[in-house]
Amino acid sequence: MFVLVEMVDTVRIPPWQFERKLNDSIAEELNKKLANKVVYNVGLCICLFDITKLEDAYVFPGDGASHTKVHFRYVVFHPFLDEILIGKIKGCSPEGVHVSLGFFDDILIPPESLQQPAKFDEAEQVWVWEYETEEGAHDLYMDTSEEIRFRVVDESFVDTSPTGPSSAEATSSSEELPRKEAPYTLVGSISEPGLGLLSWWTSN
Repeated sequence: MFVLVEMVDTVRIPPWQFERKLNDSIAEELNKKLANKVVYNVGLCICLFDITKLEDAYVFPGDGASHTKVHFRYVVFHPFLDEILIGKIKGCSPEGVHVSLGFFDDILIPPESLQQPAKFDEAEQVWVWEYETEEGAHDLYMDTSEEIRFRVVDESFVDTSPTGPSSAEATSSSEELPRKEAPYTLVGSISEPGLGLLSWWTSN
């Protein structure tokens, strides 16, 4: 689920921090810049692990701050495909079951990846697994806040860097706001025995 990623960045330290240890100032600046941010094709940055190398620091004309090229390792949330994770159901919609890990919410289990046969209950706004037994079908509801075990089957990175308006956007109505996309999303599946709500598989 968590991996160590080697990174390189140039860190600017303002003059009023010169009295502190350089490593402490650099660690604070790196965490300020990266923690809880998604790096494209890397994952969700959690925290600095260690600094492996500091190159020479420079002070440029007109700027009293020091600029240091830093080699470091960062803890990143980036589960591998087919990894099994446990989260909580954040909600359900016709698009599928939305899952949260507490620190990461952009997880979707689409309808075709649920235990089958499944149906969406419009009144309750939950997905239901119509579990077949010898006595007939039993409705197993996927309620909000229930713990759910799922397999990671896909991931998607979206470059959300700011861009200038295109000519098509300039001519469109100003009332239409662009839909905000998540920079990093996971797609899960529970269509196997043992996956799904933990309560389904625990014996009473």
